[in-house]
Amino acid sequence: MEGRRFVILVADSAGCGALPDAGAYGDEGSDTLGNTSRAVGGLHLPCLGRLGLGHLTAIAGVPPDPDPSGFYGKMQERSQGKDTITGHWEMMGIVLDPGLRLFPQGFPPEILDPWLAEIGAPGVLGNRAMSGTAIIEALGEEHQRTGKPIVYTSADSVFQVACHEATVPLETLYHWCRVARRLLDPWRVARVIARPFVGPPGHYTRTYNRKDFALPAPRPTVLEHLVERGVPVVGVGKIPDIFDHRGVTEEVHTEGNADGLKVTERLLGVVPRGLVFVNLVDFDSLYGHRNDAPGYARALEELDRALPRLLERLRPGDALAVTADHGCDPTTPSTDHSREYVPLLVHAPGRPGGPLGVRTSFADLGATVAEMFGVPSAIGQSFFATLGG
Repeated sequence: MEGRRFVILVADSAGCGALPDAGAYGDEGSDTLGNTSRAVGGLHLPCLGRLGLGHLTAIAGVPPDPDPSGFYGKMQERSQGKDTITGHWEMMGIVLDPGLRLFPQGFPPEILDPWLAEIGAPGVLGNRAMSGTAIIEALGEEHQRTGKPIVYTSADSVFQVACHEATVPLETLYHWCRVARRLLDPWRVARVIARPFVGPPGHYTRTYNRKDFALPAPRPTVLEHLVERGVPVVGVGKIPDIFDHRGVTEEVHTEGNADGLKVTERLLGVVPRGLVFVNLVDFDSLYGHRNDAPGYARALEELDRALPRLLERLRPGDALAVTADHGCDPTTPSTDHSREYVPLLVHAPGRPGGPLGVRTSFADLGATVAEMFGVPSAIGQSFFATLGG
């Protein structure tokens, strides 16, 4: 039986301007979309522009459309933090205060010693906050010579384990990460991330065999309420990992943005009802964290070219939202995430569009999904009536 469908596309890290408290995070002046546009001399985003993107921040090449076809606004994060887990959880009704634990100086022996004892590894390399690609280049050869895993973190709540696929088999790496996940639960570390890489020294490349092992949410999310009421939830990309595989009825692995967009187009041809929740990770992992503004711009234009095909597959009663989970401004010296507003662009077939304003929490999006499907939402202000109810 056909019914309503809600599609959420998370352009991972595509923030649209520093939040009022950005200074507390060292992120004054961050504006991922705006600064990227100026760094490359302008963006060509006709579809996103028609949806209202130009109204959210000053974007070179994307002026405010005087008569946008979409509903447009931006969302402010209430939770403490600026990471993937915090952003996605808040979208689905979990506000974190205090935030998750950070280890900017590396992980103490109280964490590493029991982990090493259980997995039987000869020690660790790194154990500091550093760019993932940089630490792999710096320590990859020693890792391959000694078998010691590379452990590193960032400004986010993450315990990342990098291993060469020819040195540590993938299943072994995943086992090590599952052990770390269990041991780190009491420390409130958001994610353990397996970071496999391949290639020879000097030309190491991280692969899409990455896996995220998330801390379970402290209470049920909107996703779980949907599933309890029999509403299908398709998690695409790293969505299932982010929510610890809870509240997801179908999981679809992807290998980058292009694959994720193709999968979403296919799903709109076969999913008759429910939520399709998609994370497009390349913005963040390939471009934001590597301070690659031209690459970030190309990824935005790739998304814009794919959007018309997705919008054409929507039916009356459906909705599609484009948003983000945090910023990661590729034009600033930092390679970390940035504390920013995130876009909220929504297309509802047959509706003329209009302003959604500045939403006081990411949870407004989850509350809207919940109202569409008639399930409870503890926090957030739904804008479902604005979409036409």
